Amino acid sequence: MSKRRKYGQEFKRGAVEQVHQPGVSCAQVARELGIGPNLLTRWKREAEEEGVRAFGGSGNARDEELATLKRELARVKKERDFLREAAVSSTGHCNTSLSLSAGAI
Repeated sequence: MSKRRKYGQEFKRGAVEQVHQPGVSCAQVARELGIGPNLLTRWKREAEEEGVRAFGGSGNARDEELATLKRELARVKKERDFLREAAVSSTGHCNTSLSLSAGAI
């Protein structure tokens, strides 16, 4: 039997903030953070009902740091994917194929 995980107030608030971003689904955010979509939906409902008083639990600083790092990682991945797509659409092919063909010469 696994130990029940606890999430800090900052982690929960950050997750709920991500759900409110345009074009982002609750299931997508839950997958990125490694939590269940039902749990995230419950946090979202609690935040809407209780506002500032929501999430008065007992999380620790490690949870907050982890949440911050996961949010930043998700943002950087989106930027990377956007730039990769922009490079492919502007040149007509992926940059990795250029480096492979140059090495074969």
